[in-house]
This record gives sequence, structure tokens and C-alpha cells, in this order.
Amino acid sequence: MQIAQDSVVTFEYVLKDDSGHVIDSSEDGPMVYLHGYQQIVVGLERAMLGKQAGDTLKVVVAPADGYGEKTAGAQPIKVKRSELPPGVAPEEGMSFNAVAPNGHEVVLWVTEVAKNEVSLSLEHPLAGTTLHFDVTVKDVRAATKEELTHGHAHGPDGHHHH
Repeated sequence: MQIAQDSVVTFEYVLKDDSGHVIDSSEDGPMVYLHGYQQIVVGLERAMLGKQAGDTLKVVVAPADGYGEKTAGAQPIKVKRSELPPGVAPEEGMSFNAVAPNGHEVVLWVTEVAKNEVSLSLEHPLAGTTLHFDVTVKDVRAATKEELTHGHAHGPDGHHHH
């Protein structure tokens, strides 16, 4: 079966930057996603279309099709540690969901942790980075009705919402 809209795709990957430094990989287990729902970066999802189990590919994703371009002059937001959710130990690269003044949900990324304050950014840590993926497609199958209703792939034993 070829990867198409509403396919559940299982793949292994290694992600590197322009210098060949490994940023991420699936060494802890393959990635599973529902194709066509922007659950992986758009440039990789586009390259996966039409592939099938056993295919290997190298994909270079420009920032615009990955995590976006860096915004010139964007400054992080500094907040007191006491303003973070209780019990949270902030680490660089960690993300938080927050509600903007306009009521929309946004993701804030921790860019720096100091003794009394934390710097947060609206930009993903990989914004402005060209992504180099080495991918092996392990499995492709049609999504179940339940997966399509929920908008994400379920594991081999099904899925239960809490």
C-alpha cells in the first residue's frame, strides 16, 4: 500500500542539521502518524506521499516547510519562575501551552533558564533550521474509522481517551 491521505504510517528516522549533527532520531521506537493531518513537518509529509513499506529516502526540508523561518529581531519573553505552572522544573527546549490575550492557544518554548526567571519564545527551537531526514518506511495501512474520527493513529492495542 502506498502512503496517501488517511494512511497510518510507521517509519524510522534520523534528523540532522546542515552540519550533520544528529538532532533527533527514532532510536527509542518508530514514529507513527496519520498522513494528511500535519502531524509531522509539512515538507517531510509531502515527501512521504506515494512511498510504501521498505522504501528509504533522504529528505531535505527548508525552514519554511519545517518549523518556520526565524523572525528577525524576535525577543524572548521573560517571566518569573513563580509564574510557571506549579511543580514544573523548566528546561531549555521544553514547551508550554498558554492562552494568548486574544484567547487563542499558543505554544511557548523555553529558551533560557536562570535562577529567578525563564525566557520563553513563540518560535520552535528549530525555526530557521534546514532539516535533513534519513527515513525508512516500516509500515503503511489504511486508518480505521476510529482513528479518522479521533484525528490520530492508534497503537496496536487500540486507544482509549481519558
